[in-house]
Amino acid sequence: MKAGIIGFVSGVVIILLFLIFKRLDKKTIYGLILAVIGFLYVGFTWSDIGLFSINTLQAIFFLFLAYYGIKNNSYILISGYFLHGIWDLIYSQVANTALLPPHYDLFCSTLDFTVGLYLLLIKYQLGVKAKE
Repeated sequence: MKAGIIGFVSGVVIILLFLIFKRLDKKTIYGLILAVIGFLYVGFTWSDIGLFSINTLQAIFFLFLAYYGIKNNSYILISGYFLHGIWDLIYSQVANTALLPPHYDLFCSTLDFTVGLYLLLIKYQLGVKAKE
């Protein structure tokens, strides 16, 4: 539970920081964060070649989602956050979590879902304003 709270608070802090720094290209920043969070698993699992391989593939997948989300469609970027949150939750079912920090799945998935939901709400809000 504590990891989930910390993940939520971390997501809110990220959002607030980017609201303060208005000159930053938020789409690019959120894309970079999505790309980096995939590679955290690679860093945790480098000592196990099997896990390293699986995590390298997932990291590359999220890197491309982030890239195409930045370049083409915000919904791809948003879906990347939700997909990464799902990856965090199912990771323990497909791989050994012994190399990950304790409760990393709950922390990271909560952060991903918080940021993804925020980006979806902003996208929806901008869509509503454009129709008015």
